[in-house]
Amino acid sequence: MQQTETGLEPESVASPVESVARDEAIIQVDDLNKWFGDFHVLKSLNLDVRKGERIVICGPSGSGKSTFIRCINHLEAHQRGRITVDGVELNEDVKNIEAIRREVGMVFQHFNLFPHLSVLENCLLAPIWVRKTPRNEAIETGMHYLERVRIPDQAHKYPGQLSGGQQQRVAIARALCMQPKIMLFDEPTSALDPEMIKEVLDVMVELAGSGMTMLCVTHEMGFAKTVADRVIFMDGGEIVETAAPGDFFTNPQQPRTREFLEQILQH
Repeated sequence: MQQTETGLEPESVASPVESVARDEAIIQVDDLNKWFGDFHVLKSLNLDVRKGERIVICGPSGSGKSTFIRCINHLEAHQRGRITVDGVELNEDVKNIEAIRREVGMVFQHFNLFPHLSVLENCLLAPIWVRKTPRNEAIETGMHYLERVRIPDQAHKYPGQLSGGQQQRVAIARALCMQPKIMLFDEPTSALDPEMIKEVLDVMVELAGSGMTMLCVTHEMGFAKTVADRVIFMDGGEIVETAAPGDFFTNPQQPRTREFLEQILQH
């Protein structure tokens, strides 16, 4: 089981699933649809996420998971429906897009660090250029978050000098330097060697415990059991099932969910 491989134990820091009142939701997704050409990749998705909630999105490859969270900060444009983030509707208005991206951090599968800049300089770019943070203050913030992800000693190295796990932790620190209200993780451990997965998951577990609103696309079921308030299963561009981790893993309601769990938990 992946739970054993990651070293995560099943004791949970998550709270029971609750319905989210609309006025409590920091993210509101209504009837979200997206096409790539003739391919209908997201089909009428609806989701409310309350502030501080931790959501894990799982499902087979090609189910639309990554496209879904990339729509939340307009890395992918949707064609129908509505996304509202912290009261701002995500549409083609550039000011709205920029306002949302200032509050939504994202960590990608392949790190996306600038190889010609040091670790610290990677962390300084967005605060200085987007938030207009004074350089000395940005350096202080950058070192704070490098300490938080446990690699302050790597600040003056270049990404190519680090392991994959260290690079992903830099990517997390870089996103945190913008002090976002929401963090999106797009399969953050899938490009890592097995021995590096736990170090990244440990940082994410600690981050989850701080009250950060998080949406994470992952196949790490141990992480989902430990951290998630809700687990969402997607297949074929649809949200098939949503439940608290205890119910999701022990009593899935949909046949497609049961089939997925049987496949993934036996590896």
